[in-house]
Amino acid sequence: MIQISALPAFTDNYIWLLQDHSTQRCAVVDPGDAAPVEAWLAARPGWVLSDILITHHHHDHVGGVEILKRATDATVYGPASEHIPARDVALKDNDRISVLGWEFDVFAVPGHTLGHIAFYHHGLLFCGDTLFAAGCGRLFEGTPQQMYTSLTRLAALPEDTLVYCTHEYTLSNLRFAVAVEPGNSDTVERLAKVRQMREAGIMTLPSTLALEKLTNPFLRAGETSIKQKVDERSGTDNSSPSAVFAALRAWKDKF
Repeated sequence: MIQISALPAFTDNYIWLLQDHSTQRCAVVDPGDAAPVEAWLAARPGWVLSDILITHHHHDHVGGVEILKRATDATVYGPASEHIPARDVALKDNDRISVLGWEFDVFAVPGHTLGHIAFYHHGLLFCGDTLFAAGCGRLFEGTPQQMYTSLTRLAALPEDTLVYCTHEYTLSNLRFAVAVEPGNSDTVERLAKVRQMREAGIMTLPSTLALEKLTNPFLRAGETSIKQKVDERSGTDNSSPSAVFAALRAWKDKF
């Protein structure tokens, strides 16, 4: 059985740590900083970092890779179309890899960056900065249509899938979600719960796809209530869910 823990980094990043206690091998996802991983390993003699999984090229996701690679000789997996330091295995859409005995499917999910990928093992999704709890990543490189397509693909996974994104943005995302859908009782309830969790210093991740589909406006762009709210705010008729998504993302950027 593999245990998954979060190593906090910077102000709001999480480095996901997968641990196989039977072999004392572990893997990390998006180590933007080597120090939290090095500290974890130093406190546990005998453990070996065998794999490093990277979703995209931004520094807060890859900054620790080269240090960890030199210290451990872990295998580094990352998107083929982006510059990933010390990458050993270049991944593209629909590739499959084995990490700690688990098979992971690789999905291309462009939008936040053009080469962004996600890793999926039945019931688990490591999605970097594409899908957030109650939100989605900014469009630094891709188009709204690309990001909407990527989110739609992830939303089609089983509803009990645990969503391991890489930032603690849930509270601010839910404030926006309530502004978009003030009548959504699920979102209002989730905001109250998350506010209490953050005041107590409790992390809000992982989420589930079922919860995201109830409360994440970016996965709900096809809902009439959201279209009406966005149309009213923009003064235009956003005729498709992808157009609603684009208007939502632009609104969130200034929220």
